[in-house]
Amino acid sequence: MSFNMRRFGEVTLIEVAGQLIVGNRQELKRMILAEVEAGTRRFVVDFALTGYIDSSGLGILVSLSKKIREVGGRLRLASLNEDLRTLFELTKLDTLFEICSSREEALAE
Repeated sequence: MSFNMRRFGEVTLIEVAGQLIVGNRQELKRMILAEVEAGTRRFVVDFALTGYIDSSGLGILVSLSKKIREVGGRLRLASLNEDLRTLFELTKLDTLFEICSSREEALAE
């Protein structure tokens, strides 16, 4: 598992490789909150390399979404595989998040 962060103009892209689970969710939270504190307002979390997200991973995404919205920012999710897309649909989180089919779509204004 790893997180890779890159900037594309005003957008910060975070790639999640492996799993987003209880053991690593705080690392993702720290990364994104540090960017929020530095003034970043637009985020894309790319799940192209992610195989699994547990309930604590979903919870951290909800928490981060709320924090980003509070500062006038935007969080998009990209490249969910079929299983992850189903997870977001079953939990109704697809109504909370802006979910894009690809990284390119998520980075586009």
